[in-house]
Amino acid sequence: MATNHKLIIGNCMDMGEIPDGSVHLAVTSPPYFNAPFDYKNLFKNYDQFLGVLRKVARESFRVLAEGRIFVLNIDDMLVNGDKFPIVADAIKIFQEAGFRYRDRIIWKKPDGYLRISRRSGVILQNPYPMYFYPDNLLESIIIFQKGKFDYKSISKDVREKSKVDTKEIQSKKWYMTLWEMNNVMPNQVLEKDIAAFPEELPYRAIKLFSYVGETILDPFAGSGTTMKMARQLGRNSIGIEIKKSLIPIIKEKVGFNEQKRLDKNDDSFELIERERGWIK
Repeated sequence: MATNHKLIIGNCMDMGEIPDGSVHLAVTSPPYFNAPFDYKNLFKNYDQFLGVLRKVARESFRVLAEGRIFVLNIDDMLVNGDKFPIVADAIKIFQEAGFRYRDRIIWKKPDGYLRISRRSGVILQNPYPMYFYPDNLLESIIIFQKGKFDYKSISKDVREKSKVDTKEIQSKKWYMTLWEMNNVMPNQVLEKDIAAFPEELPYRAIKLFSYVGETILDPFAGSGTTMKMARQLGRNSIGIEIKKSLIPIIKEKVGFNEQKRLDKNDDSFELIERERGWIK
């Protein structure tokens, strides 16, 4: 089955190119709030960051089909000594947009991901009460749902084609609320200056919450990880990305550059560049 993939260069607060109820799953990770990498200085303040999330949540609710899932990889951020409760605020925002709060999974990165840093090392330099600042090896994967899903709406043939491997579920412990996954290392060529999530994250979400031939949306496409996994798993994809310079990165990762087509020549790729709403 041929799949179709569309990349929209523009601001995801507006998803006008996407019809109501036409998306079957959304998997995304917004830019970190005021991190010194990724999309530097993208947000003037925390209220603006939440405002972007609010508009994305409303548009996502519109484009998602009834009963379908939005998977949000996000976490609290420490900025200039202040901790921002992003997870709690995001849950509230998506609920206000109409979503049901379905579940929360914790993504645990490898123990060696962070050795003792300046943050956690404070207690070693000053082994007294009130000097404790832990390093964070965890991120949150928040699962929202639009209404309730009609399981009978999927044909038996599609159900069988989309069947999840129970051995994989058991061996990798997908059934738990703690997912241990390796993070993307900073020296990866296609992820340079991008805080990309690991392919395993959208891989699991797509397998668990969508059927073969359906459409997967990533409003913050980044380097195109969600789009790549959608294609590999026989789904269509729509990615929205504000950074125009990432076009060649996304095309290469998803497999639509001139040299490499992932041996699936029937699959199609469409690029839509808005006149406004993007950055270099």
